[in-house]
Amino acid sequence: MSLNNEDLQMKSGKEKIWTKDFVLICLANFFIFLGFQMTLPTIPLFVEHLGGNDQLIGFVVGIFTFSALLLRPIAGHALESKGRRFVYLIGLAIFVLSVGSFGFAFSIAFLFVLRVIQGVGWGFSTTASGTIATDLIPPKRRGEGMGYYGLSGNLALAFGPSLGLALSGVLSFQQLFFICAILGLAALLLSSRIRYKKVEKPVAQTQTVKWDFYEKSALPPSLLLFFITVTFGGIASFLPLYTAEKGISGIQWYFLIYALALMLTRTFAGRLYDKRGHRAIFIPGAILIVFAMILLAWLPNTYVLFIAAFLYGFGFGSVQPALQAWSIDKASKNRKGMANATFFSFFDLGVGIGAMVFGQIGHMFGYGSIYKTAAISVVISIILYMIMLRREKVHVQVGSVK
Repeated sequence: MSLNNEDLQMKSGKEKIWTKDFVLICLANFFIFLGFQMTLPTIPLFVEHLGGNDQLIGFVVGIFTFSALLLRPIAGHALESKGRRFVYLIGLAIFVLSVGSFGFAFSIAFLFVLRVIQGVGWGFSTTASGTIATDLIPPKRRGEGMGYYGLSGNLALAFGPSLGLALSGVLSFQQLFFICAILGLAALLLSSRIRYKKVEKPVAQTQTVKWDFYEKSALPPSLLLFFITVTFGGIASFLPLYTAEKGISGIQWYFLIYALALMLTRTFAGRLYDKRGHRAIFIPGAILIVFAMILLAWLPNTYVLFIAAFLYGFGFGSVQPALQAWSIDKASKNRKGMANATFFSFFDLGVGIGAMVFGQIGHMFGYGSIYKTAAISVVISIILYMIMLRREKVHVQVGSVK
């Protein structure tokens, strides 16, 4: 009888995070995110190269997240029925093939179709990856462990956008996207070496649940995440074009500073969540994001761009892993995959709606209006969070009276 990772830790009395399998999932996550982040600022440039305007850029960027959104619930179920390995490897393979085909898209319509396919691979792979990481992390150190896991994506973010923009200036788009596909292939090879957790089926199932597309316990943090990631849609899709329009240099450094700030938060945010919960993290982090959006709406020079990058990275880097850990903690063992699917579905929905809506706003009112609207979205998340805390407090008081 073989023991899984969690059993071995309990038997030895240790709660190690950095096991061989955890290192492998972090490395695989780094390479797939590096390939993805290199396309993030270059896809809008590619659409522009193909003759598209701001509205088409928004739709090409947004459709990717919507296809990922539709597939995440299916991925969540498959993780519990087919297993982690099957879902993860299939998702990575689809991602590699779709990104490698970008360079052969000689029309926006064909690119649009490829982005839909890429979203399928991204939806499967990222939902599986987060669930696999959750399996490998000791429950009592989940906030800290998810912070380290998130750091692998942040490291990719530190180099990916800048590297993608730099290579787009010296290579053809076809060569650039081929390199991104190779990075995805590296993730596929690394992930094939992981010892995956076996699927745990419920002891008894009295009835079949129809239209099971989300995990109810993960909805509150996922809803908050939606209003936060709307801002990401505006940054990923239009910030390179916005800075070019204003004649402000340093967009490559923006992404680097943003990623470094994200990594800085990983040194303390996860542990803070484990000790004090989301109350110590969410509002301060969200306020920093609001200030970052205000600075981007103003954006008089390069220095303000860099300050906004640091504030956004510090705020988002604190809030995102805390919300993810919150969504997972409340779910039962056989619903961790669906909790991750719910969380990332709202992530995708926020980015997708942000990209599409901001494409219209930027076209009609200018790029600066995008970030004013994004600031309002984060303020809404803060208000919703305060309402959630109040309801939670009332629920606790009623329970204590009973």
